[in-house]
Amino acid sequence: MAKQPSFTCTECAASHTKWSGRCEACGAWNSIVEEKPLSAAGPGKKSLGSTRGKAIELTDLSTKDNPPKRTVSGVGELDRVLGGGLVDASAILVGGDPGIGKSTLLLQAAARFGRNGMNVVYVSGEEAAQQIRMRAQRLGLESSPVKLAAETNLRDVLTTLDKEEPDLVIVDSIQTMWVDNIESAPGSVSQVRAACHELVTFAKKRGCSVIIVGHVTKEGAIAGPRVVEHMVDTVLYFEGERGHQFRILRAVKNRFGPADEIGVFEMTGRGLTEVKNPSALFLSDRDKPAPGSIVFSGIEGTRPMLTEIQALVSPSPHSQARRTVVGLDGQRLATILAVLEARCGIPFAGLDVYLNVAGGMRVHEPAADLAVACALLSAREDHALPADTVVFGEISLSGALRPVTQAENRLKEASKLGFASAITPVQKKLPKVDGMTLRMTDDLVSVVNDIFGAD
Repeated sequence: MAKQPSFTCTECAASHTKWSGRCEACGAWNSIVEEKPLSAAGPGKKSLGSTRGKAIELTDLSTKDNPPKRTVSGVGELDRVLGGGLVDASAILVGGDPGIGKSTLLLQAAARFGRNGMNVVYVSGEEAAQQIRMRAQRLGLESSPVKLAAETNLRDVLTTLDKEEPDLVIVDSIQTMWVDNIESAPGSVSQVRAACHELVTFAKKRGCSVIIVGHVTKEGAIAGPRVVEHMVDTVLYFEGERGHQFRILRAVKNRFGPADEIGVFEMTGRGLTEVKNPSALFLSDRDKPAPGSIVFSGIEGTRPMLTEIQALVSPSPHSQARRTVVGLDGQRLATILAVLEARCGIPFAGLDVYLNVAGGMRVHEPAADLAVACALLSAREDHALPADTVVFGEISLSGALRPVTQAENRLKEASKLGFASAITPVQKKLPKVDGMTLRMTDDLVSVVNDIFGAD
């Protein structure tokens, strides 16, 4: 009797008996594909039967374990994102747009780890070994103790790794690897899931660390089933705009450290270099005040970071005004414009609005609301704020300003870079920062009246 076909959702990995346009488990559309079941998917019977297994040893929450052993690469920004270094027997998934610099970053990291005494194996399924050696020569890493392999058959790769007993394995990329007991093509849901499962299992059993490179979709998420992200210990995204030299390594999941930390790199002719003070670099081109230009003091992970938010407001020649946003959430801009019009009486109808975060940086926290509002008002009224002023604060729908976390660290970072004043919400128990003058306000109406002189 022929087996019934199996259908799996590429977003949540839920199984279905037949195809449908929408997954009932996660609600995603056009995400269900047909695939053959894995040979090791589980027992053939519906029940485990009467056979008993062995008892598992249980522990309580007070059991003390030694902290995981970490190896520091020497690349400070990478070690920061990893939570202090590479943890033994950990699995790390790295995603990013094509050509953003993932292979360059990992080759530089592999060279650093190799120089620190680790046995490093770099397996590439996308490039020949000669291409990797050419990149290493360009980066000045040709003498680093890194072993190369160009292979896509995962069985051969695991056999080689079992023989070499490496401390670190880098696989570039998971979409090119294929498992010979699965008939689907490399890059399919079955192949990606099986290959990742085998690599993670190998890492846990052999005690070596595995870094896996993953392709991303046009929406920016890592391609393949989301279950792959659940298998690994750490998920990193390598972000950046091709027109800018800055690159951001962002942790979105980390079982051994903070899950919102970032590392900043600069792309040069000699590869990626660390940016020790990102705030100073992002503000390096800001020499004098200009309408629509506001400096925002934000928090990325555990570090304060200053970025420039730029706005341009101009009369629209079209019947429907344009709203263009780069580096910020477009929905957040729409909310701030609505609050300015409803609570402050400042209309933006018939005006094109362009908003940008300078340097290719992306800002996600709501503490940037007040800086965005000030940039919009400054551009609309053609009124520039002083060049030594920073702004931060969250705007509620009522127009009130809400205090934000780590205000003291934001102010200290601004003071370190020469800023003398700050526009902030009213915050209780905020210690004074030497050299900083605070202008604390309760609501957005006060900001409009006191700073921009509008009613």
